[in-house]
Amino acid sequence: MENKAERILKPLLIALPLVFFIPVYLLTFPNKSPQYIANHPEKYRKIGMLTWEDGKDHQLPQDFADMLGWRELAQKVDDIYGKIPNPQNTLVLCDNYGQAGAINYYSKRGIRAVTFNADYINWFDFSHEFRNLIRIKNSWENQSEMNETAPYFVQSIRSDSITNEYAREYGTVIFTFIHAKININQRVKNEVEQEQRQHLLPVK
Repeated sequence: MENKAERILKPLLIALPLVFFIPVYLLTFPNKSPQYIANHPEKYRKIGMLTWEDGKDHQLPQDFADMLGWRELAQKVDDIYGKIPNPQNTLVLCDNYGQAGAINYYSKRGIRAVTFNADYINWFDFSHEFRNLIRIKNSWENQSEMNETAPYFVQSIRSDSITNEYAREYGTVIFTFIHAKININQRVKNEVEQEQRQHLLPVK
């Protein structure tokens, strides 16, 4: 039979995890809107949740801000892809694996975006000819991308951007380049091979 001490300790031991879980749930679980966190930053700042890898404080925790804008990006790329001539001959090329992963996961058109970043460098498929390019670029590369890539296509458009102000990808630009004047497959294949060689270089 249970003694008096056991009868008292058992409920306490059961309640103890719940007591510790409540503040964790209130602060670290994604159960608050971006607007709420931005308007109540102090309790998040106290425990370091607003400090990103750059060492600076931001409006939202980094992991939360990373995820915002993913659906928006995929939806906008889907819309552009659906309007472009010969979409099956279109390469969707992103700046980083987060953008590519977001498009691949949330796309309703089955788009397979790629990037020179991380393991995606091994995912390029050159089995069909690319004539068009949808390029996802960081906001600060807006003008440079147009200057560098537009000469290789008949038509070049700054089609859209990420407009969610709370998203880490805020301002990310979506470019559309139509009817290539050069062999896109070979050009991209050369860049892929160059990146792969760099990854294979021994670390000194």
